[in-house]
Formats: sequence, C-alpha cells, structure tokens
Amino acid sequence: MLTIEVFEALLLGFSVGLTGALVPGPMLFATIEISLKKGWLAGPQVVFGHILVEAVLYVLILLGAASFVDSGIISIIFFIGGLSLLVFGLLTLKEARATASSALISQDSSGLKLISNPVLIGLVTSVSNPYFWIWWLTAGGALVLKEYELGILIAMAYMLGHWTADLGWFTAISGSFGRGKTLLSHKMHRYILYTCGVFLVIFGLYFMLNYNHSIHLS
Repeated sequence: MLTIEVFEALLLGFSVGLTGALVPGPMLFATIEISLKKGWLAGPQVVFGHILVEAVLYVLILLGAASFVDSGIISIIFFIGGLSLLVFGLLTLKEARATASSALISQDSSGLKLISNPVLIGLVTSVSNPYFWIWWLTAGGALVLKEYELGILIAMAYMLGHWTADLGWFTAISGSFGRGKTLLSHKMHRYILYTCGVFLVIFGLYFMLNYNHSIHLS
C-alpha cells in the first residue's frame, strides 16, 4: 500500500513540476542563454540552483513559516525580484552586443562573469521570480502539506517527482541549444542572446511596475 502511495506522490509531483517547467519564464530564457556557452550540462546545474531554493522552502513550509508571509512581503519580492531580472537581462544584452564585435566573449568582464555560473543563475532566477514565491506560498505549499499528512516519505516522494520533471525538461532544453551551438552562425547566436535578454528585461519591468498590484495571499 505504501509503495502505491509513494508512486502516486511521485507521479503527482512530476505532473505538477512539468506543468510549471513548461511555462516560459526567466529561468527558461536564462537556461537557453547559458547553454550556448556551457553546453548541455548547464541545464542540470541551473536546476540544482533552483532545487537549493525549493529545498529550503520545502522545509520552511513543513515548519509552518509560510503562514507568516503577507501581501506586503510579496510586493517587496515583486519589486526586488523585478530589479534583479532587469539587471540580469541588461547584462545578457551587453553580452549579445559584445558578440557583435568579437567571436569570443571575454570572460574577464566582471559583469559577464556574474552571469556565467549556472547554479547561481538557477538560484537567482528562482528567488527573483515573484510568481515562484506565490506558487509555493499558496498552492504549492498546500500540496506539500497534503502529502505530508500521509507521511514524510510521501512528501519527499512528491518533491522528488517535482525535481525530476524540472531536471528532465531543462536538461532537454540545454541539450538542444548546447548541441546546436556549433551549428549556429555567429549572427544567430547573437540574435538568440538578444531575444533572451529582451524577455528577461520584460519580465523584470513587469514585476517592478506591478509590485503594488501583486496577488494577495488568502
């Protein structure tokens, strides 16, 4: 019976995780951008940074910390998160511009080195995304607690399924772009970087401009 419950929790976590992963967001565009430089391993590394954040949230939810977060804190997350994504997007655009004048991207530039660590990128794009917090402090947290009612093993199985979906999807993304980077022309490489940078800037501006209209937690 326990085996069936563990399997069901894994399947539920995988389904929910895949649904979230498939929605385009800052982490997706950041993964595409870093995969062009680091190859397919960038995807799993980005997900590892993402998992570090979710693991902490998972523990805090089980400890009941989510109940202390109100809409005012969510508004602050919207603004600071939006600002972080805006800076990240501008650095990506700067890198795209650098490729226009040189086929080699200088790794000595302090601004560009900041966005060259896949684990850090996974952590930053997770923490700076307000909807990531809203999800885990509402529906995501409720699902974890519901599974926890059946036991800690069931709750852990749910998270394992969730992370497996993230790992599978983003590894597929990084594999596609990492493997294809040798086939991309210099101009196409630059255009992809510009596209990712623009989307990150748009996400950042959107979050910053809507920090006063963020979703209220019930």
